[in-house]
Amino acid sequence: MVTETKVNGLDDLNVRILTELTADPRLRTTELARRLGVSAPTVRERVTRLEESGVIRGYRLDLDPAALGRPVAAWVRLKPGPGQIPRIVELAERTPEVVECHRISGEDCFLIRVQVPAIDALGSLLDKLNVHGSTNSSFVVATPVPPRPVPLR
Repeated sequence: MVTETKVNGLDDLNVRILTELTADPRLRTTELARRLGVSAPTVRERVTRLEESGVIRGYRLDLDPAALGRPVAAWVRLKPGPGQIPRIVELAERTPEVVECHRISGEDCFLIRVQVPAIDALGSLLDKLNVHGSTNSSFVVATPVPPRPVPLR
């Protein structure tokens, strides 16, 4: 009898598939199957199930903001005024400079990451946000640990 180790509800083959796809999301099914020692239909079925179950939410392109003319990164903490939460969400959704927006606990209700071309552009963005509450911002000076995938094991 063959037993499989389960990690967070994922069997060993699923964890191995996710590990390979994390390293190279563009990996072809046939190459993935070869690396894992299973058939291509098995890999296709497993990947489809991982997508349908929401484990794999999508495949993303990693762009360099500086190469696209947006070298200044900042985190903005926002404490909304009364009744402003829905307006802040709507503003964040329609503002291209906002690349992440999190509703958080604590005194500040939002943590927003922005990418702008220059510091003066951050000032303009803060002016838009300050209509809905008070902000506190921090520039990103360095990123010693860049965004990385959630650990599988």
